Amino acid sequence: MNWIRNFLSPETYSKNTDAGLLILRIGAGLMMITHGWPKLMGYNEKAESFYNFMGLGTEFSLILTVFAEVGCSFLLVIGLGTRFVLIPLIILAMVIAFVIHGADPFGDKEHGLLFLVPYITLMLTGPGSYSIDHLLFPRSVRVPK
Repeated sequence: MNWIRNFLSPETYSKNTDAGLLILRIGAGLMMITHGWPKLMGYNEKAESFYNFMGLGTEFSLILTVFAEVGCSFLLVIGLGTRFVLIPLIILAMVIAFVIHGADPFGDKEHGLLFLVPYITLMLTGPGSYSIDHLLFPRSVRVPK
């Protein structure tokens, strides 16, 4: 029973929360990079046939997508500028789920929604203590009594 008390103590709870946020950041970021890397490597082949978002043009839409999927995801993994890099990632996930697959069955929207949930969660919680943001901008953490 002592291990339960230790596991549920405020100090351990805070460490577990930060570890959970680290896992969420790394997991969501690396999985999104696996979607963006092929687009980056095959940029020339994809540029002409890519989805034209809001009339921005196929090439510019691809640039924005690669920026979010690779650049922003890398920064998310290391926890640098976390809330700022989540903005393009949230927009991307919403476009995938509600615009590109808007008329499709739920199974096709699911991929975008599965990225949207951790992105919104991280936007609300922040990156946690195991991040570069925390090293650059430390805050005093108040542990509930």
